Amino acid sequence: MSEPIDKVETERLLKLATRASVATASILIIAKLAAYWQTGSVSILASLVDSLMDAGASIINLLAVSYALAPPDKEHRFGHGKAESLAGLAQATFIAGSGLFLILEAIDRLIKPQAIEAFDIGLGVMTFSVISTLILLGIQRHVINKTNSTAIRADALHYKTDLLTNAAIIVALLLSQFGWLGIDPLFALAIAGYILYSSWEIGSEAFHDLLDHEISEDKRQQIIQIAKSHPQVRGLHDLRTRLSGRTEFIQMHLELDDNLPLIEAHDIADEVEDKITHAIPTADVVIHLDPVSAVDLDTLPLFKRTD
Repeated sequence: MSEPIDKVETERLLKLATRASVATASILIIAKLAAYWQTGSVSILASLVDSLMDAGASIINLLAVSYALAPPDKEHRFGHGKAESLAGLAQATFIAGSGLFLILEAIDRLIKPQAIEAFDIGLGVMTFSVISTLILLGIQRHVINKTNSTAIRADALHYKTDLLTNAAIIVALLLSQFGWLGIDPLFALAIAGYILYSSWEIGSEAFHDLLDHEISEDKRQQIIQIAKSHPQVRGLHDLRTRLSGRTEFIQMHLELDDNLPLIEAHDIADEVEDKITHAIPTADVVIHLDPVSAVDLDTLPLFKRTD
């Protein structure tokens, strides 16, 4: 992730990404609808259905991100970040539904093959789709690098699927001109399989976030090393982490010498917290202080002490 940015810039970037996503999906729906009307290609229909799902998911994303950006309030002390994970779960549902629909359409076309008409229109629209999707992915990648947004990351994942889908459809259209009529529905089936796989990836990530899954092991080890690097920290235990939207919530117990004055112990905790938030700018850190002699390892069955 790049250097931390302020809240105003974060909100601007998230709104830019969600609005660009909705606009792109809307334009592609119109273009692909016209192309399917002219060509009758089931691969283009597959891409059209996918774009319809994209539009629905992007609108949900737009609403969810707007809600997630709301500051903490009396009833939501930890903020509204999990709205992004809910949006990811909704996107996964949309994408899975489109994949199942495409399978049914492709099987029907395999049974009753049809020639593809207006080849030039179909090829032009799909090329336009590839270019538009590449531009959107460039915007989304920039926003993800700056904000680490779960919702935008999920949105970008299924637009990457779209990019592969559109490229595959161009190949299918070209091959169909050489008399390979069966290749069109076969490509649609392959696209549907990839769409279902992508929906599983998006849904799994969102589901883990909603269940307060631990953050990555690499980040956990980074946190442990930062805490241990302070010369006055004797140990730590009960390290617990979770992700909510773009915020990593981190809790831990630091073990310090028994006779440290409270003000000095407080300063040590602040120094450790500052180092963690410098390394992980989106972290929200809570540290509990324990005298080292009071720590009984036998009472820590769930959260192993780290020395």
